Amino acid sequence: MSSASAARTNGTNGEAATTGISPKITLYTNHGCPFAHRVHITLKELNLLYEEVIIDLDRPREEWYLKINPVHTPLKPSVYNLLRYLPPSSKTRGLVPSIKFSNTILSNEIITESSIVSHFLADSFPSASPSFFPASHSSPTAPLVRARINFFVDTWFTKVHPLMMQCAMAQTDEEKVEKSNEMVSMVKKEVEPLLDDASPFFGGSERLTLAEALIAPFLLRIYASSTYDLLPKSLKSGFQSLPKFSKWADAAMGQESVQFVWNEERYISQMRVMKEKMKAGMKLRT
Repeated sequence: MSSASAARTNGTNGEAATTGISPKITLYTNHGCPFAHRVHITLKELNLLYEEVIIDLDRPREEWYLKINPVHTPLKPSVYNLLRYLPPSSKTRGLVPSIKFSNTILSNEIITESSIVSHFLADSFPSASPSFFPASHSSPTAPLVRARINFFVDTWFTKVHPLMMQCAMAQTDEEKVEKSNEMVSMVKKEVEPLLDDASPFFGGSERLTLAEALIAPFLLRIYASSTYDLLPKSLKSGFQSLPKFSKWADAAMGQESVQFVWNEERYISQMRVMKEKMKAGMKLRT
């Protein structure tokens, strides 16, 4: 394999808290990818050992990785519109993250898609961090907690995230401001009421939950983009004007598990390069 590989530890011994079985986990990742970032947070919160294999997303994937994660799911229209102006190497399939998982029962099982991987890990090791995503039968209220976490995440990605994509793709500053204002209004209407009992994390939890693990990577990128004028500054200030959301977002983004693979300077540099490539691609098509 030409990709870099390194062992990482997120805890003292990396053993599953419920079974005593120490799993073997290989994470295929790229630290710049917000979806892979979700799994890094989950592994950190669950204190699981893993081996890391970095996948270069700036070139076509190698055959060995396409066998691990060929990914046949069609691109969503919003993602396609964003990528269609970029060079072919940016559109190659074989996405991250993926994990290869083994224990005394399972052998080299491949699991793909960041939300599915995160759920799998949380369900496999529920007592590693009981408040992260409680096991269904751990208490009479656990199924409700799980349902509310899933509903919160679904609300964000069906109602807020599409507006972020539209804002990123907007051709004029006026369009970007319009879409960012729509985002703030949507968060105020749909997300803020769901944070009534945040303390400081979702559902009154004092520790990070799966809700933050799945959303925080995107919060970091939205706030950074707004700070450095890749998105309107009014987007960040609008979010900061929402008392419950801003308190929750600050707590989520400030966690060590959220920060430990995040590199804001690298992200902004990459986004500026992508922006120039998109501009060049648009000129070629006009």
